[in-house]
Amino acid sequence: MKVKELMPAEPEKVSSESEMDYERIRDFIISFSKDDEGILGELHDLAMRDEVPIIRTESRDFIKMLLRIVRPGRILEIGTAVGYSALVMASVMESMRDDVHIDTCEMDSDRIAVAKDFISRAGMDDKITIYEGDAEVSLEGLSGNSYDFVFIDAAKAQYRNYLDKVMEMVHEGSVIVSDNILADGDVLESHFLVQKRDRTIHDRMRDYLYYIKNNERLETAILSVADGMAVSVVK
Repeated sequence: MKVKELMPAEPEKVSSESEMDYERIRDFIISFSKDDEGILGELHDLAMRDEVPIIRTESRDFIKMLLRIVRPGRILEIGTAVGYSALVMASVMESMRDDVHIDTCEMDSDRIAVAKDFISRAGMDDKITIYEGDAEVSLEGLSGNSYDFVFIDAAKAQYRNYLDKVMEMVHEGSVIVSDNILADGDVLESHFLVQKRDRTIHDRMRDYLYYIKNNERLETAILSVADGMAVSVVK
Protein backbone atom coordinates (compact mmCIF):
# COMPACT_ATOMS: atom_id res chain seq x y z
CA MET A 1 0.00 0.00 0.00
CA LYS A 2 1.35 3.41 -0.86
CA VAL A 3 2.09 5.92 1.88
CA LYS A 4 -0.12 8.57 0.31
CA GLU A 5 -3.16 6.32 0.56
CA LEU A 6 -2.68 6.32 4.33
CA MET A 7 -2.41 10.08 4.66
CA PRO A 8 -5.19 11.90 6.55
CA ALA A 9 -7.73 13.86 4.55
CA GLU A 10 -6.76 17.33 3.40
CA PRO A 11 -7.55 19.95 6.05
CA GLU A 12 -9.94 22.69 5.06
CA LYS A 13 -8.23 25.89 4.04
CA VAL A 14 -8.31 28.30 6.96
CA SER A 15 -10.03 31.62 6.54
CA SER A 16 -8.16 34.91 6.56
CA GLU A 17 -9.80 35.65 9.92
CA SER A 18 -8.36 32.43 11.39
CA GLU A 19 -4.95 33.27 9.99
CA MET A 20 -5.17 36.68 11.61
CA ASP A 21 -6.07 35.11 14.95
CA TYR A 22 -3.07 32.78 14.70
CA GLU A 23 -0.74 35.69 14.05
CA ARG A 24 -2.21 37.55 17.02
CA ILE A 25 -1.64 34.52 19.26
CA ARG A 26 1.93 34.18 17.99
CA ASP A 27 2.66 37.87 18.56
CA PHE A 28 1.14 37.67 22.03
CA ILE A 29 3.34 34.69 22.97
CA ILE A 30 6.49 36.29 21.58
CA SER A 31 5.78 39.49 23.53
CA PHE A 32 6.75 37.61 26.70
CA SER A 33 10.07 36.36 25.29
CA LYS A 34 13.34 38.01 26.21
CA ASP A 35 15.67 39.29 23.50
CA ASP A 36 19.10 37.71 23.19
CA GLU A 37 21.90 39.64 24.84
CA GLY A 38 25.65 39.96 24.24
CA ILE A 39 27.21 37.77 21.55
CA LEU A 40 23.93 35.95 20.89
CA GLY A 41 22.08 39.22 20.44
CA GLU A 42 24.73 40.47 18.03
CA LEU A 43 24.60 37.24 16.03
CA HIS A 44 20.80 37.29 15.93
CA ASP A 45 20.79 40.85 14.59
CA LEU A 46 23.41 39.98 11.98
CA ALA A 47 21.37 37.01 10.78
CA MET A 48 18.23 39.16 10.53
CA ARG A 49 20.12 41.83 8.61
CA ASP A 50 21.65 39.36 6.16
CA GLU A 51 18.45 37.29 5.90
CA VAL A 52 20.13 34.12 7.13
CA PRO A 53 17.51 31.58 8.23
CA ILE A 54 17.87 30.88 11.96
CA ILE A 55 15.48 29.41 14.49
CA ARG A 56 12.54 31.61 15.40
CA THR A 57 11.99 33.02 18.85
CA GLU A 58 9.38 30.42 19.82
CA SER A 59 11.63 27.63 18.60
CA ARG A 60 14.55 29.01 20.59
CA ASP A 61 12.50 29.10 23.79
CA PHE A 62 11.09 25.62 23.23
CA ILE A 63 14.50 24.08 22.54
CA LYS A 64 15.96 25.72 25.64
CA MET A 65 13.17 24.18 27.71
CA LEU A 66 13.70 20.74 26.16
CA LEU A 67 17.42 20.90 26.87
CA ARG A 68 16.80 21.65 30.53
CA ILE A 69 14.55 18.59 30.72
CA VAL A 70 16.77 16.19 28.78
CA ARG A 71 20.14 17.54 30.02
CA PRO A 72 22.08 15.96 27.12
CA GLY A 73 25.83 15.51 27.10
CA ARG A 74 26.26 14.90 23.37
CA ILE A 75 24.27 17.01 20.89
CA LEU A 76 24.14 16.70 17.11
CA GLU A 77 22.90 19.55 14.94
CA ILE A 78 22.27 19.25 11.20
CA GLY A 79 22.29 22.77 9.75
CA THR A 80 24.67 25.19 11.50
CA ALA A 81 24.01 28.29 9.35
CA VAL A 82 25.86 31.07 11.24
CA GLY A 83 25.97 29.14 14.51
CA TYR A 84 23.07 30.82 16.29
CA SER A 85 21.19 27.69 17.38
CA ALA A 86 24.42 25.92 18.35
CA LEU A 87 25.36 28.84 20.58
CA VAL A 88 21.87 28.93 22.07
CA MET A 89 22.16 25.25 22.97
CA ALA A 90 25.70 25.60 24.30
CA SER A 91 24.77 28.60 26.44
CA VAL A 92 21.93 26.64 28.05
CA MET A 93 23.96 23.52 28.69
CA GLU A 94 27.22 25.03 29.98
CA SER A 95 25.61 25.85 33.33
CA MET A 96 24.35 22.27 33.75
CA ARG A 97 27.12 20.01 32.44
CA ASP A 98 30.87 20.42 32.06
CA ASP A 99 31.08 17.60 29.53
CA VAL A 100 28.53 18.88 26.98
CA HIS A 101 29.66 18.90 23.35
CA ILE A 102 27.86 19.85 20.14
CA ASP A 103 28.74 18.47 16.70
CA THR A 104 27.14 20.57 13.97
CA CYS A 105 27.11 20.20 10.17
CA GLU A 106 27.12 22.95 7.53
CA MET A 107 28.16 23.13 3.86
CA ASP A 108 28.15 26.93 3.28
CA SER A 109 31.74 28.11 3.82
CA ASP A 110 30.77 31.77 4.25
CA ARG A 111 28.31 30.92 7.00
CA ILE A 112 30.84 28.63 8.63
CA ALA A 113 33.33 31.50 8.79
CA VAL A 114 30.78 33.66 10.62
CA ALA A 115 29.85 30.80 12.94
CA LYS A 116 33.46 30.09 13.86
CA ASP A 117 34.09 33.76 14.62
CA PHE A 118 31.11 34.04 16.97
CA ILE A 119 31.75 30.66 18.59
CA SER A 120 35.32 31.73 19.33
CA ARG A 121 34.23 35.11 20.66
CA ALA A 122 31.72 33.36 22.92
CA GLY A 123 34.50 31.15 24.31
CA MET A 124 32.79 27.98 23.04
CA ASP A 125 35.55 26.56 20.83
CA ASP A 126 35.90 23.53 23.08
CA LYS A 127 32.13 22.95 23.20
CA ILE A 128 31.17 23.18 19.51
CA THR A 129 32.75 21.42 16.53
CA ILE A 130 31.66 22.34 12.98
CA TYR A 131 31.86 19.71 10.24
CA GLU A 132 32.07 21.34 6.83
CA GLY A 133 30.52 19.74 3.75
CA ASP A 134 27.38 17.90 2.72
CA ALA A 135 25.55 16.83 5.87
CA GLU A 136 25.01 13.26 4.69
CA VAL A 137 28.75 12.84 4.17
CA SER A 138 29.52 14.42 7.56
CA LEU A 139 27.03 12.10 9.23
CA GLU A 140 28.83 9.11 7.74
CA GLY A 141 32.00 10.31 9.46
CA LEU A 142 30.17 10.70 12.77
CA SER A 143 28.50 7.30 12.60
CA GLY A 144 30.51 5.91 15.52
CA ASN A 145 29.17 8.52 17.93
CA SER A 146 26.14 8.32 20.18
CA TYR A 147 23.95 11.40 20.77
CA ASP A 148 21.44 12.28 23.46
CA PHE A 149 19.82 15.15 21.55
CA VAL A 150 19.57 15.79 17.79
CA PHE A 151 18.37 18.97 16.10
CA ILE A 152 17.53 18.71 12.39
CA ASP A 153 17.25 22.06 10.63
CA ALA A 154 18.77 21.79 7.14
CA ALA A 155 17.54 20.93 3.62
CA LYS A 156 13.90 19.98 4.16
CA ALA A 157 13.76 17.54 1.24
CA GLN A 158 16.57 15.54 2.86
CA TYR A 159 15.08 15.08 6.35
CA ARG A 160 14.36 11.38 5.80
CA ASN A 161 17.92 10.75 4.61
CA TYR A 162 19.30 12.57 7.65
CA LEU A 163 17.04 10.65 10.02
CA ASP A 164 18.03 7.26 8.61
CA LYS A 165 21.65 8.03 9.49
CA VAL A 166 20.75 9.65 12.82
CA MET A 167 18.86 6.54 13.93
CA GLU A 168 22.18 4.67 13.95
CA MET A 169 23.64 7.24 16.38
CA VAL A 170 20.94 7.49 19.05
CA HIS A 171 19.87 5.35 21.99
CA GLU A 172 16.79 4.78 24.09
CA GLY A 173 15.70 8.13 25.52
CA SER A 174 17.47 10.25 22.89
CA VAL A 175 15.40 13.20 21.66
CA ILE A 176 15.23 14.19 17.99
CA VAL A 177 13.79 17.61 17.08
CA SER A 178 12.87 18.35 13.46
CA ASP A 179 12.31 22.04 12.68
CA ASN A 180 10.24 23.86 10.03
CA ILE A 181 8.10 20.84 9.28
CA LEU A 182 5.11 22.96 8.14
CA ALA A 183 7.13 24.73 5.41
CA ASP A 184 5.30 28.04 5.95
CA GLY A 185 1.97 26.24 5.67
CA ASP A 186 2.65 24.53 2.33
CA VAL A 187 2.54 21.07 3.92
CA LEU A 188 -1.13 21.62 4.76
CA GLU A 189 -2.04 22.20 1.12
CA SER A 190 -2.75 19.74 -1.67
CA HIS A 191 0.24 18.78 -3.84
CA PHE A 192 -1.29 20.65 -6.80
CA LEU A 193 -1.90 23.86 -4.87
CA VAL A 194 1.80 24.21 -4.04
CA GLN A 195 4.09 25.97 -6.51
CA LYS A 196 5.89 23.49 -8.75
CA ARG A 197 9.32 24.40 -7.40
CA ASP A 198 8.17 23.48 -3.86
CA ARG A 199 6.35 20.23 -4.61
CA THR A 200 9.31 17.94 -3.96
CA ILE A 201 9.79 19.45 -0.50
CA HIS A 202 6.03 19.29 0.11
CA ASP A 203 5.75 15.61 -0.78
CA ARG A 204 8.92 14.54 1.01
CA MET A 205 7.98 16.42 4.18
CA ARG A 206 4.57 14.80 4.23
CA ASP A 207 6.19 11.39 3.80
CA TYR A 208 8.67 12.28 6.55
CA LEU A 209 5.93 13.22 8.99
CA TYR A 210 4.08 10.00 8.26
CA TYR A 211 7.30 8.05 8.75
CA ILE A 212 8.24 9.52 12.12
CA LYS A 213 4.67 9.16 13.43
CA ASN A 214 4.61 5.48 12.44
CA ASN A 215 8.20 4.46 13.15
CA GLU A 216 8.15 1.76 15.83
CA ARG A 217 11.36 3.09 17.41
CA LEU A 218 9.98 6.61 17.87
CA GLU A 219 7.32 8.30 19.96
CA THR A 220 6.62 11.53 18.06
CA ALA A 221 4.56 14.65 18.69
CA ILE A 222 3.98 17.11 15.84
CA LEU A 223 3.63 20.63 17.22
CA SER A 224 2.64 23.99 15.72
CA VAL A 225 5.56 25.80 17.36
CA ALA A 226 6.77 28.57 15.04
CA ASP A 227 6.91 26.94 11.56
CA GLY A 228 6.20 23.54 13.05
CA MET A 229 8.38 21.22 15.08
CA ALA A 230 8.35 17.46 15.55
CA VAL A 231 9.72 16.07 18.79
CA SER A 232 10.60 12.37 18.71
CA VAL A 233 11.82 10.26 21.63
CA VAL A 234 13.68 7.05 20.86
CA LYS A 235 12.06 4.06 22.53
